[in-house]
Amino acid sequence: MKAVTSGQMREMDRAAAREFGISGEELMGRAGQGVAYVVSYLADRSPLGDAPVRLVAGRGNNGGDAFAAACCLREEDFQVEVLLAGAVQDVRGDALKHLRRMRELEVPLRELPLQEDWADAWNDAQGEGGRIIVDGVLGIGLKGPPRGPMAGAIRYINGLADHGLVVSIDVPSGLDADTGVAAGDCVVADVTATIGLPKIGLLAPSALEYVGGIEVVPIGIPEDLIEALPCGVELMTDVEARRALPRRKRVSHKGHYGHALVAGGSPGYAGAVALAAKSALRSGAGLVSVATPVGLVPLVAAANLEAMTHAVEETAAGGLSAGGWAVWRERLGRFSAVVMGPGMGCCADTAAWVEGALADCEAPLVLDADALNVLSGRLERVAKARGPVILTPHPGEMARLLGCATEEVQADRQGAAHRAAQLSGATVVLKGAGTVIASEGKPLMLNLTGNPGMASGGMGDVLAGIIGGLAAQGISPYEAACTAVYLHGRTGDNLARRKSQRGLAAGDIADELPYTIKELTGR
Repeated sequence: MKAVTSGQMREMDRAAAREFGISGEELMGRAGQGVAYVVSYLADRSPLGDAPVRLVAGRGNNGGDAFAAACCLREEDFQVEVLLAGAVQDVRGDALKHLRRMRELEVPLRELPLQEDWADAWNDAQGEGGRIIVDGVLGIGLKGPPRGPMAGAIRYINGLADHGLVVSIDVPSGLDADTGVAAGDCVVADVTATIGLPKIGLLAPSALEYVGGIEVVPIGIPEDLIEALPCGVELMTDVEARRALPRRKRVSHKGHYGHALVAGGSPGYAGAVALAAKSALRSGAGLVSVATPVGLVPLVAAANLEAMTHAVEETAAGGLSAGGWAVWRERLGRFSAVVMGPGMGCCADTAAWVEGALADCEAPLVLDADALNVLSGRLERVAKARGPVILTPHPGEMARLLGCATEEVQADRQGAAHRAAQLSGATVVLKGAGTVIASEGKPLMLNLTGNPGMASGGMGDVLAGIIGGLAAQGISPYEAACTAVYLHGRTGDNLARRKSQRGLAAGDIADELPYTIKELTGR
């Protein structure tokens, strides 16, 4: 989904009114409906499901969206109240129309026009139970640091955040929608319900600490207006993920859904290859085979009863031997995707498998972990691969591939991913908070699903397996990478809301994945 500047978004709103007769009041009503849906969705999946909803509104259009959302939530029987950072007499235009409707519905409203009023409100809130907080203080028009009651409202929201769930409307209040920079106080949201289209600032590395997850609220902007927009960066959303997951035919068999090969494992790292194989299965691949050192076969086979686990001659250290590639080279024609690297270890034998796969594999080839490390400083070698390649580096692996420092990669993640894609000709998945997917001739795609609970061992192995499983089903390498990253993160978010971020394990993601797919597709 295209990301836009604040100016582009305002112009689309004006064009919607001018060319299609959609009024600002109607657009604001649709925004409120969408925000209410996001709040309801999150409440259903959170221990705060029955908690009151407190909306904190400014005097402008962002506050108007909050007023409209309050009306919808009241009609859905939520316990709702609104705190206004200002006085009712200062509200104008479309926002005033929704404020009047909100008052007709008898939604409780408290006016807090002074900064010190918010300190008093904070004192009053001490000892309250958890609640859902909706941030509608400041929107895309902000330039510079928030002041007066706006700054007080932001501090109030952040003060309550530890005992509730914070949903920001459009952008977290205090964040510049174009640069992603917070010049002063800024709301730290759990979820940002961005209106119409994602704002470019939400995708900036500097914004990640404030934005949380992103849910895009459609408001009926005509597709012609969106198509005409120039765009360099896009956000991966449920729309693209759903489109990439085709409906299965009623009359079908396992052969219709591809055969993925997962190669890897070494002593101490049997779990890596087992997790990758499990994730390929859970993503919907019809068949999954595992090539792993002979000593690990009992462990890997026991972890995945549905996968076909094959013993490969091993090195003295217990890893895949270079000689074993000759056997698997002859079998490559059986597979519709190959995942190589999880738990392999970084040695000459690993390099032989990777070099062999690059030279001989015509199916999509996912290279992860040590399969990337043996290519350090040699990305150009990937450009000569026989078939399509997907690289899945974390920042340290990317730095080794590019021959630079990890800090350089993190300072310009989009640039690093784009450069790696240019040098390798591959689809590149630069993992981390705000995963970047780059491929020559395709939009640079950013993903903001996922949470800090996923900072644990084995998550990368699960992602590699999902990518391989989707590619095995015939989804293009770029779409498989984008969709897998989105599903991986969204699954983690669903688990975190239901359980906790702490203690979230990679195997949980693999087990939960089918439920996320059902949530998206209905099947």
